[in-house]
Amino acid sequence: MKRYYAALSMGILLLMGYSLSAAVLVTVNGDDITSEEVNKVMMEGTQGRFDSLSTDKQNELRHRIIEGMITQELVYDDAQKTGVLESKEYKQELETLINKLKVQLAAKLWEQEQFETIKIDPKEVKSYFDTNPDEFIDKEKIHARHILLKTKLEAEAVIKSLKTLSGEKLKNEFIAQAKSKSVGPSAARGGDLGYFPRGQMVPSFNDAAFAMKTGTLSSYPVQSQFGYHVIYIEDRKAAKKLGFDTVKNFIEERLKMDKFKAIMDKKMASLHEKAKITYSK
Repeated sequence: MKRYYAALSMGILLLMGYSLSAAVLVTVNGDDITSEEVNKVMMEGTQGRFDSLSTDKQNELRHRIIEGMITQELVYDDAQKTGVLESKEYKQELETLINKLKVQLAAKLWEQEQFETIKIDPKEVKSYFDTNPDEFIDKEKIHARHILLKTKLEAEAVIKSLKTLSGEKLKNEFIAQAKSKSVGPSAARGGDLGYFPRGQMVPSFNDAAFAMKTGTLSSYPVQSQFGYHVIYIEDRKAAKKLGFDTVKNFIEERLKMDKFKAIMDKKMASLHEKAKITYSK
């Protein structure tokens, strides 16, 4: 697959952990953009917290990343056609990048080797689970839909048209109006925001939504920086304690990472002591 620096393609794929079996999402002038690449960018951009984002935010971020990658492919194509890749500046930057990539790739594989040598006793895992019960509670979540409107009057009109309905009639009409009136990115899905815990949405939306009962409609427009929301609560999941089997792999990785950090601190101190390091004045 072609990237901005063609000569670096294999090195970059290694550094990213690229998989040749990744699904192709879009092809730009014969070059593929894969799900693997997009997922890598999403996880790195959110520091691994992509799954904690709302469905709306996930879809918006995925769309922006794909569009950005398409733009980059188009720019690369034009740069290639106009001779940028043959310029002195390009070749100098490419050589610098290759040298940086060698260092980064070597460091990554070195750290990976250090990490894989660490072993965790199963008794340590169980002990951590038993002594830290509050860490392993799946928080209360609600499944909400919303209709996002630009003005308070528009939101009040929607509420007025829905407030006499209940049950499946309310849900179905809410979905229909979300599709036809909402200006938010979830409109096509009937305003569906999926399940989310407290604190994930903006404060005004969060407070209003978690105060509502399942199967109900917000009695007033909820204002945020995005506009005015009409909210419908479709379902609610109570908080629950996670079982040991569910979290033991997570605990093991956490303990492994803690030991890794301690080992790396000691290792780096030793390497510093042995190295000849001179700081410029």
